[in-house]
Amino acid sequence: MKRKIAWTISAIALMVMCCPVIAFAADGAEEYVPNMYASFWALIPPVVAIALALITKEVYSSLFIGIVIGGVFYSNFTFEKTVTHVVQDGFVGVLADSYNMGILIFLVILGTIVCLMNRAGGSAAFGRWAEVHIKTRVGAQIATIILGILIFIDDYFNCLTVGSVMRPVTDRHNVSRAKLSYLIDATAAPVCIIAPISSWAAAVTGFVEGEDGLSIFVRAIPYNFYALLTIVMMFGLVLLKVEYGPMKVHEDNAVKNGDIYTTPDRPYENASKEIVNQKGRVIDLVFPIVVLIICCIIGMIWSGGFFEGDDFITAFSNSDASVGLAVGSFFALIISIVFYLVRRVLNFADCMSCLPEGFKAMVPAILILTMAWTLKAMTDSLGAAEFVANAMQHAAGGLMSLLPAIIFLVGCFLAFATGTSWGTFGILIPIVVAVFQGTNDTMMIISISACMAGAVCGDHCSPISDTTIMASAGAQCNHVNHVSTQLPYAITVAAISFVTYVVAGFVRTAFIALPVGIVLTIGTLLVLRKIYGKEE
Repeated sequence: MKRKIAWTISAIALMVMCCPVIAFAADGAEEYVPNMYASFWALIPPVVAIALALITKEVYSSLFIGIVIGGVFYSNFTFEKTVTHVVQDGFVGVLADSYNMGILIFLVILGTIVCLMNRAGGSAAFGRWAEVHIKTRVGAQIATIILGILIFIDDYFNCLTVGSVMRPVTDRHNVSRAKLSYLIDATAAPVCIIAPISSWAAAVTGFVEGEDGLSIFVRAIPYNFYALLTIVMMFGLVLLKVEYGPMKVHEDNAVKNGDIYTTPDRPYENASKEIVNQKGRVIDLVFPIVVLIICCIIGMIWSGGFFEGDDFITAFSNSDASVGLAVGSFFALIISIVFYLVRRVLNFADCMSCLPEGFKAMVPAILILTMAWTLKAMTDSLGAAEFVANAMQHAAGGLMSLLPAIIFLVGCFLAFATGTSWGTFGILIPIVVAVFQGTNDTMMIISISACMAGAVCGDHCSPISDTTIMASAGAQCNHVNHVSTQLPYAITVAAISFVTYVVAGFVRTAFIALPVGIVLTIGTLLVLRKIYGKEE
């Protein structure tokens, strides 16, 4: 396998050296521009990284190889410039970025809070409560979906909170960690992108220049077919008891053998085998979660200027998710520690020992996130955004009725290759607004929805997406297992969404297109149930 990978990389390098490349340089600018800037080659590094991750089942080396290829392309195959670009502009640059550092702080604090809840016995108490009130596998999975839908403020927050709360419940009912991570991932970005009060709504409204961004976001919700149909898909899978693809292997193994991991690599297997306080109560889990939600909401509106006179909606639209989540989680941690000390379920030394334990629990997610951000930095430096923008502007002239479906596909591919939804919004939404602004308002709304749906779809599928990484961390699931089992489900919904956007481009109303998509989703699940059989 290693020899095949080496030959593949060598072949790609040889092709690059033999093929003519495109050079773009700004008039009169002395800024360095690589020969491959804004060309097809800008997308090669993430594509190689994703392909290697799926083939080798090893994510760290795959991401690193993609990063190195990006550095080589940027430096025009010079050794010194490759090293400085990868290390200085890549790893050091992304870790020096204030937004990224805020997210990492949030991760570490959240890991610490989860550790506190476990050690105080809150998670175990919730598990005992759930044993009485949630008595079936279907009930455990439906509860996970509903909790994921309710926590719509932010996808990072959603992934880690739902995972920490529902793991004991789904483990008790032998729901595989792969299935849990799918349910978490599918209720993170897809739910946030249809919630007007969320960090994602704030991001989207910021990209719609010259229009009322929040109003457009709300009007686009019925046309966000991938997000809506993903929710239909989840309920359908659980209620109809349908499993297919690699997920069926994991679920069958969990049900028949009680093995919720399936693969030999199970990095979080011993995470729950720590000493906990047997006197813990459900309040020891519920209180920190509620405090965390309240503090994070306050932190986000504070970062958006709420306490400086802006109204709630405006403040949320202008919020900085990184700052808001970091500040909010910090205060939630302090309040939680005081709560446990007052309740006397933990002493001060126990609370402080949770700090390194929480950090250690998040190390896999932090490593993958850092490498994914670095790979994105390599892709950005090669002008991937400009390449896609140019391609979209050339395609926008014809096939007007099919444009939403085309935009959806472009958004899927771009988000999949770069691992970022928000970056995809930033590239495609301004192009759509420029094409349709003042000429066809309905098509502008449908096409903006297609941008958002495509970005969420690609983000949902991509192994290098931060949300996908967070879902793996939240479910404490092997990352490659999560990606490989989720892909068939996400691709099924993506195919149905593409057909639905074709319909929407012609009928131009969600009242016809959305029911068509729902019927196709349910019909597809019934056919798959007939082929693969009903889960026991």
